[in-house]
Amino acid sequence: MPRLYEEDEARRPILQPDTDSEDPPVPGRSSGSRNRRQTDDDEFSEQALSGCGASACCNPTSFLHRFMALILMCLVGFGSYFCYDNPGALQDKFKSDLDLTTSEFVWLYSIYSWPNVILCFIGGFLIDRVFGIRFGTIIYMFILLIGQLIFATGGLINQFWLMILGRFLFGIGAESLAVAQNNYAVLWFKGKELNMVFGLQLSFARVGSTVNFLVMVPVYNYVRSLGYQGHQCTGVVLLMATLTCVMSMLCALMLGWMDKRAARILRRNDNPPNGEVARLSDIKTFRITFWMVTVICVAYYVAIFPFIALGKVFFMRKFDFTPEDANTVNSIVYIVAGVASPLLGLVIDRTGKNVLWVFLSIIVTMVAHGLLAFTFYNPYIAMITMGMAYSMLASSLWPLVALIVPEYQLGTAYGICQSVQNLGLAVISMLSGVIVDKGGYFMLEIFFIGWLVVSLLATIVIWLYDGNNSGILNMTPAERELHASKLLQ
Repeated sequence: MPRLYEEDEARRPILQPDTDSEDPPVPGRSSGSRNRRQTDDDEFSEQALSGCGASACCNPTSFLHRFMALILMCLVGFGSYFCYDNPGALQDKFKSDLDLTTSEFVWLYSIYSWPNVILCFIGGFLIDRVFGIRFGTIIYMFILLIGQLIFATGGLINQFWLMILGRFLFGIGAESLAVAQNNYAVLWFKGKELNMVFGLQLSFARVGSTVNFLVMVPVYNYVRSLGYQGHQCTGVVLLMATLTCVMSMLCALMLGWMDKRAARILRRNDNPPNGEVARLSDIKTFRITFWMVTVICVAYYVAIFPFIALGKVFFMRKFDFTPEDANTVNSIVYIVAGVASPLLGLVIDRTGKNVLWVFLSIIVTMVAHGLLAFTFYNPYIAMITMGMAYSMLASSLWPLVALIVPEYQLGTAYGICQSVQNLGLAVISMLSGVIVDKGGYFMLEIFFIGWLVVSLLATIVIWLYDGNNSGILNMTPAERELHASKLLQ
């Protein structure tokens, strides 16, 4: 019989950062570790502070060291997001060089998502129960790298089925890697900083996508000037893009080393409290608020990613943009997110009220899609608006999971979110291509607005349910600290 959260303190979700009146907060360090008296062989005890160990860059308790780890966490996902949108940046080139229809083209996105309907959830569970966060991150990064290499090779020899296989493997690694990134963020920055950290991770991810949209066409033109034509040109460009995945793999290795070192020095206990371990049967204990978060993950993001994947030709047709200008305006969402996400994360860290921010972001996104669908106003206005709303939602939605689910189950919980999201993206990407071929881009915009209405209804359910219970999801930081102190009494 599953135990209730209220009956087991070890299963309570994260409410606030670890604090102590005498010691500074340490990421991932339990209260028992804080109260344990340091010994003389502790590398960072007061008696042993010397050399590099005494410097801010080497001390795992320092802000600088944690910031260095955060940069690596962000760069781990850079290659994934850069390569994910390679087809979108070269949509017209892919279709002409490989002789693809729009419906066939969107398979490069939907096949990315299909395996993660199941495997992403399993990947999160394996992080919780088998691999651990360090080894799991490296494994998923390696799968991603191999998938991108196969994808590029398929383009080089003009074998579409091989490109599909590569995207399949790439998707398995990329989405499970995102689960690992979320776990790293909570492990090192749980509490007041978490919204900002999620925002900064999103910022770096969007920088990867933005750089992709800005550089892929010039790189393609450069490779073509070297004498490569057709599918060979596409394949060489994709091989060059693979270098970003190699960089991310190096960052994953460095981050794993830093985390292992921090765990040893801080004597961090990575095992769950009271011997708790993640079990598949624990899914039954997840609250309705968590499942509504997963609904938002699907209904909101399908109105963003498939639109951007198909947006280049949309802007070329409706606004008569050149391919380069179409790529630029199509990347505005990512450019804005790269700047605004960490800033909005800081604002949400200070104000709380996560559910309110999610609600506002969905409304603003509906306005942006409405401008694109029903008007001929400068599309930069709509895309900047969409970018702000997207940043707002990501910075406020994903930290909600850490407020709902116990820490030792976070890999499983984030895996479920990613799995359900990928189910939606796989289906909607395929439907989007069919809608464009059959009804055009106006019908596609109406389709996306309908999904935003679904996400808005799910947000209202969270707001009402949470308000009738603890109300913690829409509290200010001060109110959450007070609530947490009452639970611990």
